[in-house]
Amino acid sequence: MTQIPNDPVILLSYINTQLRNHYPSLEELCASLDLDRNLIIQKMDLIGYAYDISQNQFL
Repeated sequence: MTQIPNDPVILLSYINTQLRNHYPSLEELCASLDLDRNLIIQKMDLIGYAYDISQNQFL
Protein backbone atom coordinates (compact mmCIF):
# COMPACT_ATOMS: atom_id res chain seq x y z
CA MET A 1 0.00 0.00 0.00
CA THR A 2 1.28 3.45 -0.93
CA GLN A 3 1.95 5.91 1.89
CA ILE A 4 -0.41 8.87 1.64
CA PRO A 5 -0.72 12.02 3.75
CA ASN A 6 -2.73 11.52 6.93
CA ASP A 7 -3.90 15.14 7.24
CA PRO A 8 -7.16 15.44 5.26
CA VAL A 9 -6.31 18.86 3.76
CA ILE A 10 -2.91 17.68 2.52
CA LEU A 11 -4.51 14.44 1.35
CA LEU A 12 -7.03 16.46 -0.66
CA SER A 13 -4.24 18.25 -2.49
CA TYR A 14 -2.33 15.01 -3.06
CA ILE A 15 -5.32 13.05 -4.38
CA ASN A 16 -6.59 15.83 -6.64
CA THR A 17 -3.09 16.30 -8.09
CA GLN A 18 -2.77 12.57 -8.75
CA LEU A 19 -6.21 12.50 -10.38
CA ARG A 20 -5.43 15.52 -12.55
CA ASN A 21 -2.00 14.36 -13.67
CA HIS A 22 -2.12 10.57 -13.76
CA TYR A 23 -5.49 8.86 -13.33
CA PRO A 24 -8.80 9.09 -15.21
CA SER A 25 -10.82 8.03 -12.15
CA LEU A 26 -10.68 7.57 -8.40
CA GLU A 27 -11.13 3.83 -8.91
CA GLU A 28 -8.03 3.61 -11.11
CA LEU A 29 -5.98 5.70 -8.68
CA CYS A 30 -6.94 3.43 -5.78
CA ALA A 31 -6.32 0.24 -7.75
CA SER A 32 -2.95 1.43 -9.02
CA LEU A 33 -1.70 2.69 -5.64
CA ASP A 34 -3.43 -0.05 -3.59
CA LEU A 35 -5.47 2.48 -1.59
CA ASP A 36 -8.75 2.01 0.25
CA ARG A 37 -11.27 4.06 -1.73
CA ASN A 38 -13.75 4.19 1.17
CA LEU A 39 -11.10 5.48 3.57
CA ILE A 40 -10.20 8.30 1.18
CA ILE A 41 -13.87 9.20 0.72
CA GLN A 42 -14.37 9.24 4.50
CA LYS A 43 -11.36 11.48 5.09
CA MET A 44 -12.51 13.92 2.40
CA ASP A 45 -16.00 13.95 3.90
CA LEU A 46 -14.47 15.10 7.22
CA ILE A 47 -13.48 18.38 5.55
CA GLY A 48 -16.63 18.72 3.45
CA TYR A 49 -15.36 17.36 0.11
CA ALA A 50 -16.94 14.74 -2.11
CA TYR A 51 -15.72 13.07 -5.29
CA ASP A 52 -17.19 14.52 -8.48
CA ILE A 53 -16.91 11.88 -11.19
CA SER A 54 -17.60 14.35 -14.03
CA GLN A 55 -14.65 16.55 -12.98
CA ASN A 56 -12.53 13.69 -11.62
CA GLN A 57 -11.69 15.52 -8.44
CA PHE A 58 -12.84 16.15 -4.91
CA LEU A 59 -14.88 19.34 -4.64
